[in-house]
Amino acid sequence: MSFYRVTFNSKYKFVTVHNYGCVFRCPTCSYKLRSGANGRPGHVFPKPKRFLNAEQIMLVLKKVNFKTLYFMGGEPTITPELEKLLHFGKTVLGVKTVLGHCNGWKLNLSNLDSANVGLKAWDPKLHLAFTGKPKQLIFNNFKDAFYTGIELKANVVFIPGLIDLSEIDAIAKWISSLSPDIPLHIMGYIPVPGQPYQRPSAEQMAKAVSACRAYLTNVNMSHLTPEQALNLNKTDNRFFVQEIT
Repeated sequence: MSFYRVTFNSKYKFVTVHNYGCVFRCPTCSYKLRSGANGRPGHVFPKPKRFLNAEQIMLVLKKVNFKTLYFMGGEPTITPELEKLLHFGKTVLGVKTVLGHCNGWKLNLSNLDSANVGLKAWDPKLHLAFTGKPKQLIFNNFKDAFYTGIELKANVVFIPGLIDLSEIDAIAKWISSLSPDIPLHIMGYIPVPGQPYQRPSAEQMAKAVSACRAYLTNVNMSHLTPEQALNLNKTDNRFFVQEIT
């Protein structure tokens, strides 16, 4: 078990099941904003005091009136209970099922409607060094999911000096080979403790967006400061949630 929290957004009628843990080891993981330089990538801090099984989560979901069921946190597909909850959400409750953020580790899932996939790097050696996992597995999973009809979105973190404009350009070009209409979100790197990389400038972000729009019809970006990232519920009502278990 690695699901530990369930939240509800009453305005937009969605429930989020939160996961603890990841298969990637990205040194610039934004979770380090809370856990510090020695924090474990993809692991929320502090570590949850308890975890929930599928039956506990399904019992709560039955009591809520909602339209979309999200799974988020680290890499949610590592959790064995995920497929049971996807089946429950889709076939029993009749809601849309979404991987709200994942790394593409496992996308060929029954009863999954949509996934937002973080594509980390284009160069295979860089991808392996950065994440600890092979690039081709992730990109093949993304491609296979597209051809099986899963609604896909992609995101990439722009880290000047590491994941540069050339990497982002290559990723956008590859995505367009599947469909130019797949949405791409470019996130400006948020500096975390213990890493030497700088936040991109507004000009650099604009160049990245412009380059990707040469291939894709739907490109947007976010350029948060560490303080903004740690307080999303102050500026974005999608994060106005209540914990329901």
